[in-house]
Amino acid sequence: MPVQGIDVSRYQGSIDWRATAGAGVHFAFLKATEGADYLDPKFKENWISAGRAGILRGAYHFMYWCRPASEQAAWFRKNVPAEPSALPPVLDVEWNGSPKTCPQKVSPQKALSMIREMAAAMEAHTGNKPIIYTDITFHAEVLEGVELGLDFWLRSVAARPEERYQNRKWRFWQFTTTGRIPGISGPVDRNAFAGTLQQLQDYHRKRIGGRRQTADGV
Repeated sequence: MPVQGIDVSRYQGSIDWRATAGAGVHFAFLKATEGADYLDPKFKENWISAGRAGILRGAYHFMYWCRPASEQAAWFRKNVPAEPSALPPVLDVEWNGSPKTCPQKVSPQKALSMIREMAAAMEAHTGNKPIIYTDITFHAEVLEGVELGLDFWLRSVAARPEERYQNRKWRFWQFTTTGRIPGISGPVDRNAFAGTLQQLQDYHRKRIGGRRQTADGV
């Protein structure tokens, strides 16, 4: 896959975004919020610095199943800029396993209801339909066979997504969690875009146009 990107959070520490851009990173998804009360402490720094380095970037929200979607949407709106030049926002949906956050699962029907509510709120805030990030287990239990009208970013570190996800087209693919990139001192998630660099640029321009139309009330 010729078009490469990364996703980062506070765990990557301070990033030299110019070095990262120089190494051929074309896009980055930055962790912004979790649930209804957590903001990644590196989000604002990464958002500004990645943009200055010329890297296409978008923000992602990690969904909690024990907090109402309305509260999570309000938290996302409070902390993530509705910037026309950004990539679409990402809604990260997977089962939360930490007893410190939300250890319980919900029914597939409840999960889908929350996803739809959150996705609609993210679109209303940014003017762009969000991308759904998910893993193999959550997709099999909740999303398989469901059409949301949204692009997908799929995690699959042992095989191509086509081998792990039934009949699911993808726009982005997270293919490793142990990548190495100049400008980042430790391991980082690496991703690929399903297309050429020109197609990524076209994808981005299309969404900029959609955001401006929304902002102008057209």
